[in-house]
Amino acid sequence: MALTKSLKITLLAGAAALGMAGMAQAASLDQIKSSGTIRIAVANEIPYGYVDPNGEAKGAGPDVAKHIMAELGVDNIEWITTDFSSLIPGLQADRFDMVAAEMAILPDRCAQVIYSEPSTSYGEGLLVASGNPADVHTYTDFAERDDVTVAIMAGADQLEMLQALGVPESRMITINSNADAISTVSTGRATAYAATGLTVGELAIRSNGVEAATGFVDPVIDGEEVRSWGGFVFAKGSEDLRDAVNGVLAEYQGTQEWSDTLAGYGFTEADIDGVNHATSAELCAA
Repeated sequence: MALTKSLKITLLAGAAALGMAGMAQAASLDQIKSSGTIRIAVANEIPYGYVDPNGEAKGAGPDVAKHIMAELGVDNIEWITTDFSSLIPGLQADRFDMVAAEMAILPDRCAQVIYSEPSTSYGEGLLVASGNPADVHTYTDFAERDDVTVAIMAGADQLEMLQALGVPESRMITINSNADAISTVSTGRATAYAATGLTVGELAIRSNGVEAATGFVDPVIDGEEVRSWGGFVFAKGSEDLRDAVNGVLAEYQGTQEWSDTLAGYGFTEADIDGVNHATSAELCAA
């Protein structure tokens, strides 16, 4: 595809864990255009944002980001991989200019960084051992039963969901990345892994030792069925970059190419249609 060829992709693999560094000055859009390069981070999470074995950035976030940067006249993207929990600290420390990990837009995150308008929407799921021997089908099972445990990824928003549903900390196990989920569940270290439905589906096809829980029931919190909206993320002070991204994103979301891109990564019709059912302002104030 001509768009992909026009972007030189530099992978900075194995990024070091990031501490909570002091706030650094974010690069402005003019500075990025002047240098011709933007640094964009992903958390190596399929299908949201990852780098394949050939060093090519892929996923819903990177593919849309490539289109946006081409429209903005930014010719070079440096793709940086890091742990999910290091994405916000990395922005704050000026390790990168933008995150394309489809990070869910949540009020506590909005207090630390700024978001684009939603670029994806997605529901929840559970990864369980083959045959689902513990017979778990919903996040509330872990609140109601004391014989099961659930794994979550560090920094992921499933923690807040489980806490809201009354799951005690003693029944939650934190892992560093999605890559650890299969072994955590298949060896019995945790009964299940809580993640988005798309992530669970992708992990389930990697191993015969795990599967997606059938009959999964989406969590209901405060009377509302949970759905997450992901967006591009920026450091505070990068409002001009965020606004420019929003302008291109709004136009792109009216095209068939955008819908096909998301569908190609497994997003359902409901996921694609749901993108514009909420604004970042509404989600930050929720």
